[in-house]
Amino acid sequence: MLSASRRSVLQRGRLALGSVAAQQQKQQQKRAFAMTTRKAQDGAAAAAPTETLTPQTTGASKSDVTLQQAPNRAGVWTRNQRPREQAMTGPRFEQTDFSLQPQPYSAMELIHQQPVRWTHDSVVSCDGGGGPAGHPRIFINTDKPQICACGYCGLPFANEHHRKHLESLPQTSYPLE
Repeated sequence: MLSASRRSVLQRGRLALGSVAAQQQKQQQKRAFAMTTRKAQDGAAAAAPTETLTPQTTGASKSDVTLQQAPNRAGVWTRNQRPREQAMTGPRFEQTDFSLQPQPYSAMELIHQQPVRWTHDSVVSCDGGGGPAGHPRIFINTDKPQICACGYCGLPFANEHHRKHLESLPQTSYPLE
């Protein structure tokens, strides 16, 4: 036979277990409701005709709108990036005046304007300028007759021994100045 205190401890444990089970049951009901609501919304969205919203500008017709990704770059720089005309569509961008939107320069184009850093060493190090604005120091092999760019910041390096070969190429991705 159990003592009275032992029985009360067991009853409290059962009540606690019951409340946990009740909470779990409520959560499952909420999830089920959310799932059915989502399915209903998806079904309604699939049944409704879809429209492609185009960005509206003030003072220009649709045919006049040609947007670059950046002022210094016309195209996208990755395959999964949407062009600027298509990216800013939908209900959040109904009356967007693109002339007022920020258009930062493309860092890829800016770094490709940097001249090649010529060196006599076969291995150079790059730390991106050091300090808090820099990056971890890496070592770049310049033995090959090509322009070697830093993997972090994109600064170009080349060995002085390969200068004639690089200058004889019809075009390079960095200026050879």
